[in-house]
Amino acid sequence: MLSVLNVPHGLSLLELKQFFCSPKEAANPAEGCQTTQELHIFLVLRAPDPDAVHPMETCKGRVEGDNHLALPAGHCSVDAAQGGLSTAVGYPLDTVKVRIQTEGHYNGIWHCIQETYRTERVLGFYKGVSASVFTVSLISSVSFGTYRNFLCNICKLRYGTADAKPSGLDVSLAGGAAGAVRVVLMTPSEVAKVRMQTQRNPHPSVTSSQPLSKPKYRGSLHCLKVIAKEEGFGGLYKGCSALLCRDCSSSAIYFLTYSSLCDWLTPAGKNKPGFLVVLLSGGSAGVLAWGLATPLDVLKSRMQVDESGQHKYKGLIHCARESIRQEGLKVLFKGLGLNCIRAFPVNMVVFVTYEAVLRFTDHFANKK
Repeated sequence: MLSVLNVPHGLSLLELKQFFCSPKEAANPAEGCQTTQELHIFLVLRAPDPDAVHPMETCKGRVEGDNHLALPAGHCSVDAAQGGLSTAVGYPLDTVKVRIQTEGHYNGIWHCIQETYRTERVLGFYKGVSASVFTVSLISSVSFGTYRNFLCNICKLRYGTADAKPSGLDVSLAGGAAGAVRVVLMTPSEVAKVRMQTQRNPHPSVTSSQPLSKPKYRGSLHCLKVIAKEEGFGGLYKGCSALLCRDCSSSAIYFLTYSSLCDWLTPAGKNKPGFLVVLLSGGSAGVLAWGLATPLDVLKSRMQVDESGQHKYKGLIHCARESIRQEGLKVLFKGLGLNCIRAFPVNMVVFVTYEAVLRFTDHFANKK
């Protein structure tokens, strides 16, 4: 999840300190700020967001014309890269989580990992990863862009200017809007991902008395094609209601938690959160958002794995009722631990990337 950030030649430590230090600290080379040593780590992280712009701050400097938010050059590509890498790294745990949520014969996380490796080897943990990485790469960029655009427009609507500092409600509304946009774009790939992850395809090296059956889906694209043919366009959006509820609520909590923690942990007199503050706030926001979203995540996975001819669930409420009736309330928290374990490091890097790249781009834009 780490890569080298291309730092322009001739950029001094004094200039670098301006990104994370207060004006007073950055202006005095003889004195170090609390993040001076952290800059050495910061330089090898892909990181994104600029000037005072963590989510609770104003949209000043990013509004172009009346209706558009001017995102920095390269911002979308960096967001796409961090989204794709974070997905690829966390994908094995996601596969284990989906299998635990949709299948009842596993005794726990370790049992699922053992069984998956025993029958399908390492490749069993990466089924459907290619399409998922590609889709999340695009959606990650769109999600942050949507959030910032909505936040600026909300500020202009409520306060008459995009320069106003948004309230917690504003941040939550913008986060919910970003979640809704994600759902429209990512539901088909989510359906294909879940179907691929739950498809049994024993590795050729595994001896079995039973002849190997031909897998129904040969890949993510083939999976989408089969679903569209057998289940129609609606099949590509199975579980959309659960996904909409999950992403709108979790995105609102996600951005609100991050911005609130940044405000709380940033010392008085500093207008930008420090490196460690961004790490802690981003990771904590991810854990809280995913922890609260787990029940809807379980229902989403169960609805999406329901293939044509099964029709096990008639909708979100029916899925919840049947799942609880058969397995009790604890079924809604399957995969909770995995979601939280994966969420902290992934979202920690996401927000460090988001903060740092925007700061670099804003710095050079202001020098012009």
